[in-house]
Amino acid sequence: MIEITAESLRGLKEEAKHCRRKRKNLNYHPKMDDPINRMVHAMNPGTYIQPHKHEDPDKREIFIILEGRVAVIEFDDHGNVIQNIILDRTEGKYGVEIPACTWHSIIALEEDSMVYEVKDGPYFSINDKHFASWAPAENSDGGRPECQHFLEDLKRKLTIR
Repeated sequence: MIEITAESLRGLKEEAKHCRRKRKNLNYHPKMDDPINRMVHAMNPGTYIQPHKHEDPDKREIFIILEGRVAVIEFDDHGNVIQNIILDRTEGKYGVEIPACTWHSIIALEEDSMVYEVKDGPYFSINDKHFASWAPAENSDGGRPECQHFLEDLKRKLTIR
């Protein structure tokens, strides 16, 4: 049995706070070619996750909120927002399933936000994500000004605080 507890995730939150990308994940799948990938993501406001989709191979993705608040956004092929949800346990909004071949991103709205992710495997970095050309590219620190502008514009459009 693999336990996911506050104690087991405390270090992950600390690592995310000090990471240049403002996020860190902990894998629960024993190997990258596992048929089901499971992980916890700790993230903080300002982290930038470039909109992407999982296709060829097609993969579903499920996010369940553990702590904090995050916005999960679905886009069309041109970068227009189709749908969004703020995952927040206190409001009874616990999770979301993203179908395969769907553009999406996540925005951390509170410090120490954590989501549990389940995604079809296997994971191979070369084809796991297809990044949206209409959004700024991520880099190793996620702090590029155009990434932060994209995040702020998106939050304004969605009236997210």
